[in-house]
Amino acid sequence: MVPIKKIEELINKHSSLEKELSLGQTEKKQFAEKSKEYSDLNDIIEQAKQYSSFEKEKNELEKIIDGQDSENDMKVLASNELKELKKRHEINEKKLKLFLLPKDEADKKNAILEIRAGTGGLEASLFVSDLFKMYEKVSNKKKWILELISISKSEAGGLKEVIALIKGKNIYSTLKYESGVHRVQRVPKTETQGRVHTSAATVAVLPEAEEVDVKIEDKDLRIDVFRSSGPGGQSVNTTDSAVRITHTPTGIVVSQQDEKSQIRNKEKGMKILRARIYEFEREKKENERSKDRKSKIGTGDRSERIRTYNFPQGRVTDHRINLTLHKLEEFLEGEIFDEMVENLNLQAQKEKLDNLI
Repeated sequence: MVPIKKIEELINKHSSLEKELSLGQTEKKQFAEKSKEYSDLNDIIEQAKQYSSFEKEKNELEKIIDGQDSENDMKVLASNELKELKKRHEINEKKLKLFLLPKDEADKKNAILEIRAGTGGLEASLFVSDLFKMYEKVSNKKKWILELISISKSEAGGLKEVIALIKGKNIYSTLKYESGVHRVQRVPKTETQGRVHTSAATVAVLPEAEEVDVKIEDKDLRIDVFRSSGPGGQSVNTTDSAVRITHTPTGIVVSQQDEKSQIRNKEKGMKILRARIYEFEREKKENERSKDRKSKIGTGDRSERIRTYNFPQGRVTDHRINLTLHKLEEFLEGEIFDEMVENLNLQAQKEKLDNLI
């Protein structure tokens, strides 16, 4: 049950914003913020008013149903109306609970996607390549812009590590539950006896942080420059263009050597560093808030095995929500990716609602 006090606060806030905006005396910056808040409240205000008046309307209808002076026709009409009122009340309650859930301020941000090979040697690097191609296809279908930040290739033609920035609408909210260990079970091309091997890759999805989101002091940075090297330690260029940035307060280290320019490598490195510091601070706050509750779909523990891609059985299984889709090829093509995201979001909402109650 949603506390009536919270509902009345929503109604009063909506009324107050309506009066304030109609006067046209709000500053430009505040006007945009308050207009957005008013617009968000507009989507739920009718349900809030109905929810607030439920008890009064219910009592009036029950008086007619129980009243000795009421005619039978009136009692039947009132009884039917009461059933409809209760149904509407249940729907309104669900909508209001969802509206009142804490909003993740990062949901609308772009995302930095990091994929790294885990256990499994060269086969793990091939799996990193497969996962990256999947996210590329999802991005193409959704008309997102994917910008490569850093890439490290393996001898087998796979990828040891890849980091990319994905831009578009509500990117982080769509991809945030991808963070964790992804496991693949298949027969490697190098396997002569047809045995199924298990390999893994780690995916991290971080909200892109702007300079206003994270304040980094120059005194807190240690920047080292070194010569870029390719596979096997082979020198790529003869200048010290590679950059290693260490943020001393958190101990976070970022290395960047993809560009021939030291300045460009520093720019890219700072972009990754800002995102990691922003996520570090977000996780710290979230852990403080939720010490007493454990979310199945948490985005914090990246050592957790979250999904298995089983090629012999043609299935992909998400272990957090016990969902198996027997359409592995379609999933890797980005065709049914939204189905997985939708189910993860529904479970996350349910967990948040349970915590709210």
